[in-house]
Amino acid sequence: MDNPGWSNLRRAQRENDYFQTPHRGMDGRFMPVEQIGPMEEQFIGGFRPGMPLPSPVPPEVPPKDRPSGYGGAVQPSLSHSELTKLSAVERSKFLQVARMSPHLQAISYDTIDEHGVWHGAVLIVTADSGSSYDPLPTLTVEWDPEKPPFSKKRAKSFRRPHATSFDLGPHPADPHSTSIAIANQLDGKPAGGPSAQAQQSPGQEIYVYAGNGGTFTFWRFMLHIPLGPNEMNVTYSINKGQKMQFFIPGRGQNMRWASYSCNGFSAGVNADDFRGPGFQTGYDPCWVDLLTKHAEEPFHALVGGGDQLYCDGLTREPELQEWVAKMKPEDKKNYRLTDEISEAIDRFYFSHYCQSFRTGAFARANSSIPMMNMCDDHDPDDLQNAPVFKAIGSKGYFWFLLFQCFINADIDGLDDQKHVNKSIIIGHQGPYIPFPSHSFLGSLGPQAAILLLDCRAERKKEQVCSPPQYQKVFERLNQMPSTVEHLVVQLGIPIAYPRMVFLESMLESKLNPLVALGRNGSLGLSGIVNKFNADAELLDDLNDHWTARSHKRERNWLIEQFQKLAEAKKLRITFLSGDVHCGAFGVFKTLKEKNKPELEPIKDHRYMVNVVTSAIVNTPPPPGVIAMVSSLATKTHKTLHHISTDETMLPVFQKDPDGSTRKAKSIMGRRNWCQTSWNEETGELVFDLRVEKEKGVGITVGYPVRIPPPRWNP
Repeated sequence: MDNPGWSNLRRAQRENDYFQTPHRGMDGRFMPVEQIGPMEEQFIGGFRPGMPLPSPVPPEVPPKDRPSGYGGAVQPSLSHSELTKLSAVERSKFLQVARMSPHLQAISYDTIDEHGVWHGAVLIVTADSGSSYDPLPTLTVEWDPEKPPFSKKRAKSFRRPHATSFDLGPHPADPHSTSIAIANQLDGKPAGGPSAQAQQSPGQEIYVYAGNGGTFTFWRFMLHIPLGPNEMNVTYSINKGQKMQFFIPGRGQNMRWASYSCNGFSAGVNADDFRGPGFQTGYDPCWVDLLTKHAEEPFHALVGGGDQLYCDGLTREPELQEWVAKMKPEDKKNYRLTDEISEAIDRFYFSHYCQSFRTGAFARANSSIPMMNMCDDHDPDDLQNAPVFKAIGSKGYFWFLLFQCFINADIDGLDDQKHVNKSIIIGHQGPYIPFPSHSFLGSLGPQAAILLLDCRAERKKEQVCSPPQYQKVFERLNQMPSTVEHLVVQLGIPIAYPRMVFLESMLESKLNPLVALGRNGSLGLSGIVNKFNADAELLDDLNDHWTARSHKRERNWLIEQFQKLAEAKKLRITFLSGDVHCGAFGVFKTLKEKNKPELEPIKDHRYMVNVVTSAIVNTPPPPGVIAMVSSLATKTHKTLHHISTDETMLPVFQKDPDGSTRKAKSIMGRRNWCQTSWNEETGELVFDLRVEKEKGVGITVGYPVRIPPPRWNP
């Protein structure tokens, strides 16, 4: 739904022309779009300005690590597939190297159990050709229940009139930090004390990836930390190396957390157009703003609400070019999946995840704020069973679970009662991918919980989630502690959002001249149809929506079920969504009866706000689309009148971030993210949508919406 501009479209076309001509290297293999190897010693991406970008190929092995007879790259006598069958210790010894520098590391949050124990995990990915696993990697976690979690004085030092990457200060993961005090201590205070505690967690090898760059091992370290009376700063390190930190709430405290979606740019968008002064890339400004807020008052969780990673670049991989070039959808559907294509898909996902998760401000966030992630979106029904497309979907879901949830189904199994992840709800087998749905129900504190509903694994054009999945989810929701008053339901796509039924009808029509010209590639309009089934690109976006015709019945049923749950368990339910590249607040509420006052939100069990935060990186839709959606936003829909429910949008955006008055008060077409906190005095959950003040400057203005507690009579 975005318009990158004609100049960017021309630039994208030139890039496409280049990638459509595959290139082979000296070894006869195709040259991949992205190829990840061990990170160069002098680079920690995005943590210090002015540093070079990482090399797309593995760096040369340093002299001290070169085995006898070394004449360039190490040439092992075993194949990559044979290496994966060895143990991690055997692989590292065979490859004759002596160091381990896991610069790619991320932390995830699971839940807090009924005993007050915080559960989470750390994931690192190591290159076997640059690592020593004897002894195996070990995570050390340290915390002090008596130590103040953060300094208010330090927090104020992060407030700047113009935020840049310089403002974030040295990062503990940066071995070249000029501040020894920060490298060895966190927050300027000694790491230990009389009440300090430590915990060690051995690394569990959960996957080995073999590619052209060698073999890479995924290590998972489980964390189980008892909550203290107060909020705590927790440090962790691998093999007693550089210390990282994250924060967990105190016993009885509800979390502060941040949420985002659309962490990437669509094809044809020039990232430099969104790069303000002081930034190396247009990806970083809003992430730096989020990290600055985290420095002022730390977040306990980071919720990824869909499109945590953009994978459009997969279609540029050389092995896929012949398939991409097929003009007729039937030819694409019947194209054979070769081993070369299958390996290329894995290579892309692995390399793209590594590149994204270890560079820039996003890398700092995912290694210092525990993540909770969900998978969303779907693809056209008629392509799901096509061999190549099915491989893309299946492998994409596998890498999502591995990189973003730290889960390997082959290791962890599919029994959610015995699963290593306590918040997981495993549904039924998906119709197109070889995995069941993976939803998550986690605690955000005594009064709040969050459901991340898997809207991908079981999805079809006529179905978002299957009835068995809904049954398991609602069974778990009914088991929540009685103290929970706020339930946040994370849906990748808004459930309360302006309808565009007339646009659906127009784009579905076989008589639409623009779509016909796009299919023929005439007049430069090929960009308005997607590369896979030649339907209108925007139609695919519209079909995703809960408000699309194909999902309308399921949507209405789901809203009614949440209303019943809210009334029965006395819960305030709030939806959280992304996808649409706009900020907005939809709302469901009890239908006003004639000659009676409207029911107060605090007393209305049907009062459910849909917080829409999108995008933290991607470009907003063009002004014409914003104007069209805004004109539809003022309409009150009657779809749910049969269950006494009105639906509309909240006019939150009375002013622009610069203070000027706005006409479109319900839709904000600027980059954004959201911070959420619980008001102890009122019991409200406050969603503060942080909107970029000026493109690329890394400073936001807040638009808070207060969600009332459930105060209706039982």
